[in-house]
Amino acid sequence: MSRGRLRPPKARTWSPRGHTPCVTVRAGGFFRFPAYTPDLNPAEGVWAHLKNGLGSLAPCSLDELAALARTRLKRMRYKPGLLDGFIAETGLIPAPL
Repeated sequence: MSRGRLRPPKARTWSPRGHTPCVTVRAGGFFRFPAYTPDLNPAEGVWAHLKNGLGSLAPCSLDELAALARTRLKRMRYKPGLLDGFIAETGLIPAPL
């Protein structure tokens, strides 16, 4: 018995025609996205907000910077209005589950 790491099966994330990234939908269809769309990604708003808050700080070490970033990200979790704003900024309308 091997003690190596178990690896999950690999899934294709590219369409058969060239290298067009696509996302699989439950119904079996695909959404095709351009190569880079930061204006449609709510995470870009999160990172911009985080970088804006950390910009005026002068941490003494990389560990201190990482701890500050983690703390600021945890604070964002308790501000649903802020997180909803990041999604609304994209102009996308989330579908109900």
